[in-house]
Amino acid sequence: MNIFVLCTGRSGSKTFIKACNHITNYTCGHESRAKRAKLESRLTLDYPPNHIEADNRLSWFLGRLDERYGDEAFYVHLIREKGAVAQSFYRRWKNPGTIISAYGYSLLKQRYIAPDDRLPICLDYQETVNSNIRLFLKDKTKVMTMHLESITEQFPIFWNYIGAFGNLDEALGVLQIPHNISPPEKISGLVMSIITAKTKISKLFKDSRI
Repeated sequence: MNIFVLCTGRSGSKTFIKACNHITNYTCGHESRAKRAKLESRLTLDYPPNHIEADNRLSWFLGRLDERYGDEAFYVHLIREKGAVAQSFYRRWKNPGTIISAYGYSLLKQRYIAPDDRLPICLDYQETVNSNIRLFLKDKTKVMTMHLESITEQFPIFWNYIGAFGNLDEALGVLQIPHNISPPEKISGLVMSIITAKTKISKLFKDSRI
């Protein structure tokens, strides 16, 4: 069975795969096709059987992913708290080749993006990607939504569901160590307070519909 970890990025996918390295009956990779020299290997989504792949850019290949693997694969939707993701993307804005700057300048077709507009774009990117993933998963039967904030509690459930063999204790230990951390750059306390407030309000409305 193939397993795909779908996410926005900046949500713990690299740490997740490092934990999966302690599974002995699956291979695993983090953006493994992005590092191949040939473009064809990136586009074909050709992964070996019994492989766990985490790649945030798979959210832009969901049609092909559906055609290739459909409901035969197992899908993890990895989610991190909205404010933390936005802050992490914000800190990476000036890095060349980042998905967040490409989203703002190329996908949203903004010639100039003022510094004050960058954080709203980070939030919009996150919501766009997560909504794409949710839509893709609507008709899938083997799905697990995992939250980075509770990953150590959920990972053993994931482990048992996929029938993993290996060292679960070592995998859980890896999940305690952050990887691929964004370089530090301050966001004002006021901005973060706004993000936190919006997140709490969104959760309140979501909980009220349950």
